[in-house]
Amino acid sequence: MVDYHAANQSYQYGPSSAGNGAGGGGSMGDYMAQEDDWDRDLLLDPAWEKQQRKTFTAWCNSHLRKAGTQIENIDEDFRDGLKLMLLLEVISGERLPKPERGKMRVHKINNVNKALDFIASKGVKLVSIGAEEIVDGNAKMTLGMIWTIILRFAIQDISVEETSAKEGLLLWCQRKTAPYKNVNVQNFHISWKDGLAFNALIHRHRPELIEYDKLRKDDPVTNLNNAFEVAEKYLDIPKMLDAEDIVNTARPDEKAIMTYVSSFYHAFSGAQKAETAANRICKVLAVNQENEHLMEDYERLASDLLEWIRRTIPWLEDRVPQKTIQEMQQKLEDFRDYRRVHKPPKVQEKCQLEINFNTLQTKLRLSNRPAFMPSEGKMVSDINNGWQHLEQAEKGYEEWLLNEIRRLERLDHLAEKFRQKASIHEAWTDGKEAMLKHRDYETATLSDIKALIRKHEAFESDLAAHQDRVEQIAAIAQELNELDYYDSHNVNTRCQKICDQWDALGSLTHSRREALEKTEKQLETIDQLHLEYAKRAAPFNNWMESAMEDLQDMFIVHTIEEIEGLISAHDQFKSTLPDADREREAILAIHKEAQRIAESNHIKLSGSNPYTTVTPQIINSKWEKVQQLVPKRDHALLEEQSKQQSNEHLRRQFSSQANVVGPWIQNKMEEIGRISIEMNGTLEDQLSHLKQYERSIVDYKPNLDLLEQQHQLIQEALIFDNKHTNYTMEHLRVGWEQLLTTIARTINEVENQILTRDAKGISQEQMQEFRASFNHFDKDHGGALGPEEFKACLISLGYDVENDRQGDAEFNRIMSVVDPNHSGLVTFQAFIDFMSRETTDTDTADQVIASFKVLAGDKNFITAEELRRELPPDQAEYCIARMAPYQGPDAVPGALDYKSFSTALYGESDL
Repeated sequence: MVDYHAANQSYQYGPSSAGNGAGGGGSMGDYMAQEDDWDRDLLLDPAWEKQQRKTFTAWCNSHLRKAGTQIENIDEDFRDGLKLMLLLEVISGERLPKPERGKMRVHKINNVNKALDFIASKGVKLVSIGAEEIVDGNAKMTLGMIWTIILRFAIQDISVEETSAKEGLLLWCQRKTAPYKNVNVQNFHISWKDGLAFNALIHRHRPELIEYDKLRKDDPVTNLNNAFEVAEKYLDIPKMLDAEDIVNTARPDEKAIMTYVSSFYHAFSGAQKAETAANRICKVLAVNQENEHLMEDYERLASDLLEWIRRTIPWLEDRVPQKTIQEMQQKLEDFRDYRRVHKPPKVQEKCQLEINFNTLQTKLRLSNRPAFMPSEGKMVSDINNGWQHLEQAEKGYEEWLLNEIRRLERLDHLAEKFRQKASIHEAWTDGKEAMLKHRDYETATLSDIKALIRKHEAFESDLAAHQDRVEQIAAIAQELNELDYYDSHNVNTRCQKICDQWDALGSLTHSRREALEKTEKQLETIDQLHLEYAKRAAPFNNWMESAMEDLQDMFIVHTIEEIEGLISAHDQFKSTLPDADREREAILAIHKEAQRIAESNHIKLSGSNPYTTVTPQIINSKWEKVQQLVPKRDHALLEEQSKQQSNEHLRRQFSSQANVVGPWIQNKMEEIGRISIEMNGTLEDQLSHLKQYERSIVDYKPNLDLLEQQHQLIQEALIFDNKHTNYTMEHLRVGWEQLLTTIARTINEVENQILTRDAKGISQEQMQEFRASFNHFDKDHGGALGPEEFKACLISLGYDVENDRQGDAEFNRIMSVVDPNHSGLVTFQAFIDFMSRETTDTDTADQVIASFKVLAGDKNFITAEELRRELPPDQAEYCIARMAPYQGPDAVPGALDYKSFSTALYGESDL
């Protein structure tokens, strides 16, 4: 046995090479009262005292031998305080005050007090333990002091109460031994008597050392000795207990068992590094391979969609007008097929492409890979720009189609009106030039000349009445030219011929009048009665011709109000017929009066009325024609009224459905917004709810299909406006597409959240384990853990944060991650984020390099044989094909550079 000072007074005690750095110092609050206070008035149970002496002595020696010494008698060898101070320096990694050299009692008390002061400086409240008792060799006080040291430096640190430390260690044991039959760890005494729990702990971590299935529960001594011998021989854990003492004691000492178990905890905390390294590399490579596949899929989908857009836009921008309505209607039908059949799948492809892009970027970000940059021209923004161009062309194309159909309809109507009026005018002018050129006045009698003058006046009156028709014909021809009528050449030729003929008639009329007026002075007698008949018959005849023309006039209307206006005008016209009939009878009465006078005076009339060609027969014939045309006009107007009523029904039918679908779409958009903000339950619950919600939206599609059918009927009926609704089919289509896109994106966001969780490698079992640990130490159910609770939680999950410099530094590092704002609380979300980064797939180039270095046996290069031995075949070949030869000074044939390969995975330069 080596005397601490006497053996080597120049010994520089300080941080041991085996110390892990507890990082103590600073008061963290009173240490929780010990589970069992050391009462100086009571004696230890003899069996327990024996177990504690052996266990605590072995534990102390496991640390003291690092300084080249040990103890034989625990209550004697610590009395001078020298080895006690040395023990504290070894396990804490810190320097204590220099011990006093003297051999007197006061020197010993001072040295022990320095040790006790150091323990107290770590926040430990020593209950009823003083330096005098230790110096006097009080076994109970010495054992109590050593237990306090073990509890503080081997099981827990200053921020965790004893109860929490005990529970954390117990929970770790329960999890590790859960799969083993006949093992049920509920405490640190009875649960360990049969030895199976010790063997299960070893087998769980080093299965090659224990044949667990051959152990019998009814042979505890064999079981215990087997575990103790294997632990000492292969795990460097000194034997701290005797199997017979444990078996022969009704209740083994809890503190002895806990001290021994803590050695197992520390022994296994750093195991399986090579397996962890290989697993990390495999996951990294799998992620990389999957990401490359996703990038190729994106490039292909983007190329296909952009090519379709490039092919479609020129078709939509082709605005070459057709000559007939039928041809334009076919173009409109082709456009409807495009909207109904060709575009919807592309909308889905575009949405899916954006989702795939976001999912890929999420996976790259989660695996610390550089963001995906698509090929030039294939960015999501490029696709959105192309899509926007497509929709602009689409909107302009539909507007052009409808406007062109309206234009052609208007042109057909005007062309027919032009032909009708031109035919009427041409029929009227037929023979007029010959009549005006006739020189009958040269041989006529005076009365004949008088008649010719009156007849010519009547003709001039008739000619003036036809002036409006000629102007209308010219105006219609002009409008046809402005609307780019395809047969404008023939229209203009015919119009020019009519105008030229009209000018000729005017000139001939003027010349004939001058000739008649020249001889008028020689005319004295005029038959006033015939003249009056002619004057009244001519305008009446013209009125009838105009009435017939109006009754046969074509009309085009688009609303019920317009047709009702025409019906009202027609009714007003019919109300004038009685007055017209009286005028007709008055004109006919003049003719009858002339005949009566001639007959009564025996006058022979030389033929018809010399002043007019409008005979009573013509008047009656035209009047009869007017009477026939009136009911035909009635019928045509009523048919059009029925058509407009049908159109109005179509408008109201569409608007009724649209006024339901439109608000429904808007409401669903708002509901999705609320759902995305107020998501409750697990991510899977949220995803299930959203997908159920998506199905309800898809199930609503027949309502939109019904609207499409109604909209087609409206377009086929050439209805271009609807005052009963603010919703157009275009608005509803866009709203529907936005609704489908929004729910798809919302679902994708939740899927990416699940992906984030799963990409971190957190299994359902791990997640449940993390939650169970967190809830176990969240005593007040406040949803957050204090530092001492969090420390116990980490211990229960197998984290080695023991009380030394390295352990304290590790715990401080973890706290800086989970509590960056130093609030003193750790939330479950912060806890999960930390666990996912530290224990699963969160990796960096440095971590992957470190993993390869483990597989390479700490070399700076790795060989193909080592990769094939450590990794699955496909991933090994993946690495071999991509790793460059190693060029370092220690290179050997076939050496591969895993360092540059790892950095390339993350888009970084060589470290």
